[in-house]
Amino acid sequence: MAKKASARKPNAAFMKPMTISPKLAVVLGSKPLPRTEVTKKLWAYIKKNGLQDKKNKRMIKADDALKAVFGGKATVNMFEMTKLVSKHLS
Repeated sequence: MAKKASARKPNAAFMKPMTISPKLAVVLGSKPLPRTEVTKKLWAYIKKNGLQDKKNKRMIKADDALKAVFGGKATVNMFEMTKLVSKHLS
């Protein structure tokens, strides 16, 4: 019988709680969170507030709280969003 492949271990760097900047704290709260949770909570916020473009789901329309995080940009794509958000984690 063939051995079953073991489940992938989560990367410790992604699981380490990160300090959230005051601008990002407006959206996510100020409690330190791992990167994975930051992404989950950010998407929950985007979906709850209907900030995804209806036609092109990869585009995020920033409300006032997210504009501060996105460096004043009104719309960003999901890949650019991750890059911009990472600047607010330390």
